[in-house]
Amino acid sequence: MSLVNLAHVCSHMQNASLARLGLTSIPLSRMHLSLSLLLQKQGFLSTVTLGGPTPPAKLLPPAHTEEATSSTTQKSIVEQVEEVTQQNRASRRLWLGMKYWDGEPVLRKMKLLSKPTKRIWLSSDELGEIVRGKDCKFIRGLRQVGECIFVSTDKGLMEARECVERKIGGQVLCRVW
Repeated sequence: MSLVNLAHVCSHMQNASLARLGLTSIPLSRMHLSLSLLLQKQGFLSTVTLGGPTPPAKLLPPAHTEEATSSTTQKSIVEQVEEVTQQNRASRRLWLGMKYWDGEPVLRKMKLLSKPTKRIWLSSDELGEIVRGKDCKFIRGLRQVGECIFVSTDKGLMEARECVERKIGGQVLCRVW
């Protein structure tokens, strides 16, 4: 698990939401896929789609797909990447649909908590303190509405509240609000 790549994903998603992009992509990895699905489950993202270097056709606006399919001289931008082969494996991307409410991004900030040089591990009791709004081990408690902390456990990536319910500790990855 590379926290450097996760830091790039955090800053990319924060920049994409602040730039009011409807669709953005991140490199495909197991951790990025798990985090994206958790963000979608928590309501920060509208869609998570596996694709290639170009966005899948179903995610493009209707006018965009008509232009792309009608042009015969240009290469179509709505090409789907065929099955995964050794040649196209490195170009696989996750296409994320960003969510907005009344013109404001739902995902306003995404901050890495564990750094590559300082990884933070918390027990379920310490996570319980954070969920209840108290500070613990350099981590500020959850005090805002809709704020989430994501934790890497031996059972996979989970939101901090779910870790407390299951009484599981782990490495704190990032905070989203």
